[in-house]
Amino acid sequence: MKATDRTPADLLRSALSEDPARPLVTFYDDETGERVELSVATFANWVAKTANLLQGEMSAEPGERVALLLPAHWQTAVWLLACSSVGVVADVGGDPAAADHVVAGPGRFEDGLACSGERIALSLAPLGRRFPTPPAGYADYAVEVPSQGDRFAPYAPVDPEECALIVAGAAYTGAEVVEQARADAPGLDLTGPGSRILSALPYDTWDGLAAGLYAPLAAGGSVVLCRNAGLLDDDALARRIESERVTATAR
Repeated sequence: MKATDRTPADLLRSALSEDPARPLVTFYDDETGERVELSVATFANWVAKTANLLQGEMSAEPGERVALLLPAHWQTAVWLLACSSVGVVADVGGDPAAADHVVAGPGRFEDGLACSGERIALSLAPLGRRFPTPPAGYADYAVEVPSQGDRFAPYAPVDPEECALIVAGAAYTGAEVVEQARADAPGLDLTGPGSRILSALPYDTWDGLAAGLYAPLAAGGSVVLCRNAGLLDDDALARRIESERVTATAR
């Protein structure tokens, strides 16, 4: 990572230039049995497509607020970095009625209808499957995103001193996200390239976002993001830690 990186999107660009083939996010859902591994290059491609969807199809502008009604999931991580790329505020679990746009997953579709702007639904099903029929009032992310461009350029430069993230009632600028992620990395035993943290924390707090995305990205490491890890017994979790070459855990 470069000292000049000031936003999470900057951190991703640096990771892409340094080692695009290395793993960045490995996702498990222990309720469905899903495992997805995304290299830096694959993750960045999803981010670029999603940022193009945000900026183009959703007409999201810098400073607007996007309520992310989503759990800890690899697609949530993509949306967080896409928001940073466009310059919109990612409001994790935020009030849809106060947001300009909403992105919702299963169990939150009814809540998201309170948003008067564009609404995107994620099935969060294995392999990113489409809905048989999208929820009323929503566009299906899995239908909309594949046709988006593989490269992204914001219409206006993203200001690192503007609000970029709201979580658990606390607001952070892009620069503050990067600074806090760098500060948190050593305490999470993320010491540089090769560091690999297993996180079973939800994304509804800064600690969960730091362990599950921002700190490994800032440290040049990677994350094994586990949803529904409470279904694992200690032996199964230990086997995962060994097989995934995990160097640190956050649970």
